[in-house]
Amino acid sequence: MKRMANMGCVFLGNTISALGIGGFLIPAGMMMGGATGIGLAVNHYTGLPVSASLAVLNVVLFLAGAAVLGKGFALMTIISTFYSPFILEVVQQTVPSPMTDDPMLAAVVGGLLVGVGMGLVLRVGASTGGMDIPPLILNRKAGIPVGASMYVFDFAILAVQAAFGGLERMLYSVILIIVYTAVIDKIITMGTAQTQVKIISEKYEEINLAIQTRLDRGTTLLAMKGGYLGKESYEIMTVLSSRELPKLSSLVTELDPKAFLIINRVSEVRGRGFTLGKRFLDRGQAG
Repeated sequence: MKRMANMGCVFLGNTISALGIGGFLIPAGMMMGGATGIGLAVNHYTGLPVSASLAVLNVVLFLAGAAVLGKGFALMTIISTFYSPFILEVVQQTVPSPMTDDPMLAAVVGGLLVGVGMGLVLRVGASTGGMDIPPLILNRKAGIPVGASMYVFDFAILAVQAAFGGLERMLYSVILIIVYTAVIDKIITMGTAQTQVKIISEKYEEINLAIQTRLDRGTTLLAMKGGYLGKESYEIMTVLSSRELPKLSSLVTELDPKAFLIINRVSEVRGRGFTLGKRFLDRGQAG
C-alpha cells in the first residue's frame, strides 16, 4: 500500500509539474532551469520539441541515477523518466495558448505548480527525472544539500538561455527559480518540522520529570555552568511538536515562573516519538 501511495505521488507530482510548465511557463516564453531549460535551449537552436529533448535527457540521467542511487530509486524514477515527457506533451496539446499574458503571474503560478509537483515526487524518495538527479547524487556522495546544488545547476542552465532569451525574461526566470526551489523545500520538510526547547531552571528535576510523565516526551539533561554566579546545574533539552509547545510553556511556568526557555524550530527530527512509535518513558527509562 505504501509503494502504491508513493507511485500515486509520483504520477500526481509529474502531472502538476507538467501543468505548470506546459500551461504557464512554455507558452509565456519563460526561461527555466533543469532538464526543461536544456530542452528549451535545444528547441531554440535545433527546433527539436522540448518533450523529445526531455525524454532523451531523462533516460541518460536516469541510468546515471540508477547506477549511483540504487534499484529502489530506479524503480520509482523510471515512472517520471517516461511519464513526464508524455504528460508534458499532453498538456501542451491540450493547452495550446497561454493561460495568462502576464509574465509575472506565469512565473509565480508556474513556479508554484512546478515546486509542488517536484516536491511531491522528491518527498517519496523518487525523482522527476532530468536535472534533479545530479543534485541527489551530489547529496548522496558529498552531502551537498539538494536545494543548494539545484540553485547552481538552474542558474547555470539559465545563463545558457540568456543569450537568446533577453534580460527581462531572465529576471522573470530568476523569480521563477526562487519560487519553485522554496516550494520544493517546504513540501519536502512538510510535517517533519518540530520545535526544540531548552529550559534553564533551578527546578530542573521537577520539570524534567513532568515533561516525561505529563507530556510523554523524552528529555536530555545537559551539564552547564552559569556565566554570572558560576553555579553548576543542568539544562533540559526536549523536542516536541508546535501544538505541544503551549502545554510545555504552561507546565514550566506552573513549576517555575522564573524558568528561562530557548525555543528553536528544527526542520526534521528522527527517532523515538517521531519517525518511530511514541512510547511512554518512566523515570527509570529517561536518559
